Amino acid sequence: MVQSYLRHGPTQAFGLVCSSSSNSVYDGKLAYVPALEDILVWDVKKGQMLAMWHETGHRAEVSCILRSPQKDQFAVGYADGSIRLWSASNGSVIATFNGHKKTVTALAFDEQGTRLASGSQDTDLIVWTLLRGHRDQITSIKFISATNDAPSTSNALDSVLLLTTSKDTFMKLWISPLNIAYKLLNLIFTGSGEGEVKAWSLNTEIASQGLTESDSGEINKIINPIAALPLSSKHRVSQISFHPTQSFLAVQSHDRSVEIFRIRTAEEVRKKQLRRKKRAKEKRDKQQPADVKNDDEEEPEEADETSLVALFTPHVIVRASKKIRSFDFGTGAQDGLQILTALSSNCLEVYTVPLPSKAKDPLEATRMYSVDLPGHRSDVRTLCLSSDDQLLASASNDSLKIWNMKNNCLLAICSTFLPGDRHILVGTKTGQLLVYDVASSSLIETIKAHTATLWSLHVRADGKALVTGSADKDVKFWEFEQKDSGEDSVQSGKLLTLVHLRTLKMTDDVLSVRYSPDGKFLAVALLDSTVKVFYQDTLKFFLSLYGHKLPVLGMDISSDSKLIVTCSADKNVKIWGLDFGDCHKSIFAHEESVMQVLFENDSHYFWTVGKDKMLKYWDGDKFEHIQRLEGHHGEVWALALSHHGKFVVTGSHDKSIRVWEKLDDPLFLEEEREKELEELYESGTVDALNRRDLEISSGAGEGDPKFSTAAEATGVSKQTTETLMAGERIMEALDLADGERTTFREYEDAMSRLSEDDAMRLQPPPRNPVLAAYDLEPEAYVLKVVEKVQSTALHDALLALPFGKVISLMEYLNIWAQKNRNIILVSRIIFFLLKTHHHQIVANRIMRTSLIPLRRHLRAALQRQKEVIGYNLAALQYLRRRDQADRVALFFEDEISAEKVRSRISEGKKRKRVNLVS
Repeated sequence: MVQSYLRHGPTQAFGLVCSSSSNSVYDGKLAYVPALEDILVWDVKKGQMLAMWHETGHRAEVSCILRSPQKDQFAVGYADGSIRLWSASNGSVIATFNGHKKTVTALAFDEQGTRLASGSQDTDLIVWTLLRGHRDQITSIKFISATNDAPSTSNALDSVLLLTTSKDTFMKLWISPLNIAYKLLNLIFTGSGEGEVKAWSLNTEIASQGLTESDSGEINKIINPIAALPLSSKHRVSQISFHPTQSFLAVQSHDRSVEIFRIRTAEEVRKKQLRRKKRAKEKRDKQQPADVKNDDEEEPEEADETSLVALFTPHVIVRASKKIRSFDFGTGAQDGLQILTALSSNCLEVYTVPLPSKAKDPLEATRMYSVDLPGHRSDVRTLCLSSDDQLLASASNDSLKIWNMKNNCLLAICSTFLPGDRHILVGTKTGQLLVYDVASSSLIETIKAHTATLWSLHVRADGKALVTGSADKDVKFWEFEQKDSGEDSVQSGKLLTLVHLRTLKMTDDVLSVRYSPDGKFLAVALLDSTVKVFYQDTLKFFLSLYGHKLPVLGMDISSDSKLIVTCSADKNVKIWGLDFGDCHKSIFAHEESVMQVLFENDSHYFWTVGKDKMLKYWDGDKFEHIQRLEGHHGEVWALALSHHGKFVVTGSHDKSIRVWEKLDDPLFLEEEREKELEELYESGTVDALNRRDLEISSGAGEGDPKFSTAAEATGVSKQTTETLMAGERIMEALDLADGERTTFREYEDAMSRLSEDDAMRLQPPPRNPVLAAYDLEPEAYVLKVVEKVQSTALHDALLALPFGKVISLMEYLNIWAQKNRNIILVSRIIFFLLKTHHHQIVANRIMRTSLIPLRRHLRAALQRQKEVIGYNLAALQYLRRRDQADRVALFFEDEISAEKVRSRISEGKKRKRVNLVS
């Protein structure tokens, strides 16, 4: 009987405030920040997470975030080249775009929010018609709208220019090929890796129809350099932003500061220039003798740099506590500017910048809010669960935190659990042991245990003793002792303290220590790549386990004290028998160093984590790899197992803590290996196809690409596993339908050759079971399969079809057009196939017999569609005119009725007056 295991799957992730993979967006109240593959929505004032935008099964990191002018929609780019459009109201994906081959690095909406442009490390710029022209990663994209002077036409949405910058040192302006004139006068600011911000003037008066490649002189006059803006920092400029409503410019260098410049008004600039001219004139008057002065001397014209400095004046420098990864202005503040900074230390800070005042005191930015408690500032290095699996302790280089495993809320800042779950013990890099009380979150004792880094500690199974191992080559044994807390203490009841009993001197640094569950042995891992096993009561030497080529970083002993498993920096895991010290099996477990290994309770199943970002599940009896779990985006340092075997917790360099729960879904090893091989094959095929397209698009071998300025517009194409599978489904449907049609065609031919009596006796062939189950004709079944392919993946799925299947698909397109089936889809497919396979179709005479009737049937179907649309438009115009007429009629009726009422009231008043007079 085939043995089955229970599958584990990711259920929750926490401990992350923000990751440094992307920019953040701030609206004055809510902050939308990246958290590896998710988007977190924080209320920065309350420090509370309101929502997490997560798509099941998607693991690529967020690389950029952009809010649409429609406010409720966000465009999010990912490291796998995909773009998702999220709805902020319900946290769901509206649409997914696959076009880039590498990380999406820049996004931009036009003013109406109806058009999205994206740039990537693959050097492509997509406005969802592909533009190619840069030779390195695109760093920024901006839509530049036409002014109100532009003519109002039906193509008003297209009256835009597209400006892009790239790491290839080029800034390019893309002009829409429409008959629209542009008249713009703007300033453009660009930042470089040398810490320089340059200003450029954008002054265009272009009729795009009239510009050709020969008019390069006119095109070069569109963007002109002005001057450099002086900065206080010389670090790399990573972000430049204007305030959306006020006249401020912010520049972020690659350090802890954001420089904010105020844009002076025209009146202020004029006054400053007058004062500057006056001072310059006074200086010349002092330098020149009185008889040489010339009143008619013209004032020298000021340089562009002077005018730029006069326009932009330094306002405030915002200095954060750590290195700033991104920032964003908040809107809605009345008494000052609000600016959100996302820091590299996994926290958010909001600063208030005061507005200009007449006071001479220097202005300073003040920190209003900070979101830092729900996460560690550095890597999560160790994890420990309480005996009832309700509390989790996580420790990093600067803090230790306790989490409630039911709702992931933060309880306190502490360390590792001791018996009774009321105290936490922390081993530090300085060799100290810190004892914390969980209830009061206070440090109750500090013990100087070792003189060097304390690498490992373990509590004996009976809960009465503790062992510690350190880089000072000592293994120390401690006993628990209770003492009174005292009347003035915030703690209540008995407190736990440690009493040093004895010390075991080793020959090398101690990296890990472990008691056996039966309390008989003590295992000590040393820096010399060996593991020494001692009797724990007498400390007499028992066994030496050697075989690893690099130091053992972690080890564990099974609950029955029969097996010991060790993991090493040599990427191997070894399983040893604890009775004779023989190596049962050596397994190449991870692609990088294996950091920790733990046995499950009451079994020989064990877990490993490594620097290759993987969590793996193993069978220690059959030496089988059971399951591989992906999810972390950095090295996995820490591992903790549930005492009841219900879940696993991991901590990583990406500062996240992830929980993997045991599911009811059975797992079979053969199916799992087949699935892994299929994923490997599919990913390799997809990467090969995309790599080939990337090499073609990059123009390899066509001269020096560094200084090439060639640009082109092509179609968007990116092969993914989904598109390959969709192409295979279409090919399977075509094979099935062709086989069915061939079978019945042969039956009809045989019927035509037989006499009536013989034809009556000839039985028709059975229908294909799939077509019989769906009760569909072959052409209807193919249409059903094609319609199920997502619209964004249709072109890539059609690219997977060999030319023989394209010929077969053309016949079905003819049938669909003849029967007026989904003409919009038929038109999309035929135009794409004709464009893609134009040379083969022209050279193939067989295609003529199918293309001529297809042209006739498609034209007739499109004519019918045109007539239907025209009829519907006429009906809608009629309804609009009738609605306007009804509203105008009602308006006049209301006025007439009001006039009647007023006349009746006035008549009544006159009658009353007449009666009173009489």
